[in-house]
Amino acid sequence: MKIQEMREKSVDELSTLILDLKKELFNLKFQKSLGKLEDSSKIAKTRKLIAQAKTIISEKNNEVVENA
Repeated sequence: MKIQEMREKSVDELSTLILDLKKELFNLKFQKSLGKLEDSSKIAKTRKLIAQAKTIISEKNNEVVENA
């Protein structure tokens, strides 16, 4: 998912996305511990997506505060 696509989502949708990504991250870490993870870069990519979504949520919350 691209940043622009994330920016178009609402805060609730981003929160749901973060929960889904955290579940995926847990599964990836579990696969890694079992030695079944083929592409270990997926862990870093998932962590990056979580951070990006959290940043966008913060930006949206700051916009609301500044406009109030």
